[in-house]
Amino acid sequence: MERNWAGNVTYQADVVEHPSSLEELREIVLRDGPLRVLGTRHCFNDIADTSGALFALDRLPDEIEVSADRDSVRLSSGARYGDIAPALEAEGLALSNLASLPHISVGGATATGTHGSGDRIGSLASTVRALTVLTAGGEIRRLARGDEGFAGAVVNLGALGVVLDLTLDVEPTYRVAQHVYDEPRWDAILEDLDAVTGAGTSVSIFSRWQGSDTADQIWVKQRQPDTHADRRAELMRRLGASDADGPRHPIIGVDPVATSEQGGVAGPWFQRLPHFRLEFTPSAGAELQSEYLVPRSDAVAAIEALRSLADRIAPLLLVNEVRTVRADDLWLSSSYGTDAVGLHFTWRQDEAAVRALLPVLEDALPQTARPHWGKVFTLDGAEVRSRYPRWEDFAALRADFDPERRFVNAYLERLGL
Repeated sequence: MERNWAGNVTYQADVVEHPSSLEELREIVLRDGPLRVLGTRHCFNDIADTSGALFALDRLPDEIEVSADRDSVRLSSGARYGDIAPALEAEGLALSNLASLPHISVGGATATGTHGSGDRIGSLASTVRALTVLTAGGEIRRLARGDEGFAGAVVNLGALGVVLDLTLDVEPTYRVAQHVYDEPRWDAILEDLDAVTGAGTSVSIFSRWQGSDTADQIWVKQRQPDTHADRRAELMRRLGASDADGPRHPIIGVDPVATSEQGGVAGPWFQRLPHFRLEFTPSAGAELQSEYLVPRSDAVAAIEALRSLADRIAPLLLVNEVRTVRADDLWLSSSYGTDAVGLHFTWRQDEAAVRALLPVLEDALPQTARPHWGKVFTLDGAEVRSRYPRWEDFAALRADFDPERRFVNAYLERLGL
């Protein structure tokens, strides 16, 4: 039986097909029955599942085509960020950000609105300049930034068809240094959350919520040259945080061998922006994940809600990460129309207990909280839809691309599609 990365989802399809050419892919798509595309299996719910044809794009020809003006790159949607990043670096180019895991595919990450962290950095989907879609009817459709429907097609939940390739914004390569600080005080963090999340290019606050007074760590990733060192040092003193005396894993007690280099040692962007190295199993391996993103204006209230539930959260939690995402205009992006703060939970692999806790957590969070599409949540479809002002526009776009609903599965039906 085929399963997702975490092992908590068993796919209904008897087999996962791996077409090696566009012709083979089109033949699968033109068969009768339901369709879904599988990425790198890092989703923790049934968003990719289907009882029909389940297929992955990992064996299609790799394509990395840099534009003539060197400000964009077209690549296969099945490519992993960790594989394309060195190729871009060899061209002297870079992406503006990466997620904490370089193991995920470009197509899967953008379709689910996945993101890294940074006050001035958008989600991975916000870098998409154009995309090519193979519809269930065998038609190839291309949308570019500014085209009608483009803003709905990027974060698409796999509902429109097969995204064959994407064109991403790129920029000249740069270097990043990563610093880790231990045991900042929550009261001091929440007193000036903007200063904390603005302490570097990318900032993450980690906590196990074993007590509500201090967080475990703050990770700061800073583009070079670093002009904020003195200001950051003073901020960490105000937070009561100390410089880590060695490498850290986000989960206290786990060997940090899998994590990206710390200690302020500058290195290429793609070796510092992720938390984990491509050659290792990321995070804890055996885990579940949830995430909720709230408008920045609701962030302090949301974190205070977590503090109030610390004694209920901690027994199931491996680590909670607080991180930020810049606003965008993509209809189903969790940062649509607002700078957002993400509350990410890496849970112990006890799905029944986690699902029993989530309604309590979701009820405590502000009603503006949007769940990450690829992670475990229990909000019902009507409530989720109400938190996306362009939902009906997306539903119309889906109907245009896939009128026979062949890419609609049980997950999308629960959302009202």
